[in-house]
Amino acid sequence: MPAFSQPSFQERTQMAAKAKQAALKQLKAKPPLSDEVIAERKAAQLAREQKKAVAREEKRAAFEQLKAERKAAKEQAAPKAAPELTDAEKKAARDERYANRKKRRK
Repeated sequence: MPAFSQPSFQERTQMAAKAKQAALKQLKAKPPLSDEVIAERKAAQLAREQKKAVAREEKRAAFEQLKAERKAAKEQAAPKAAPELTDAEKKAARDERYANRKKRRK
């Protein structure tokens, strides 16, 4: 059995050229597509695109509805604004917190 030898640069370029010619020959041997087949493919692609567009719009509408529901629930659950306290009430609350803090330290 002969030892393996690396192909030279010329041999590699010849093999690449032969492979390219074989690929071109195979491509040229392919029959051209008829107009009916092309029309069918375009119609199928158009139908897929329309179906995707409808699905996308439905998804967007569902998301907008969910967003509106969440916003309504958030507004409903939001606490009502506390009535504004007078200065005397604020001072009394502050004094009470101060007194509680002093009690805890003792």
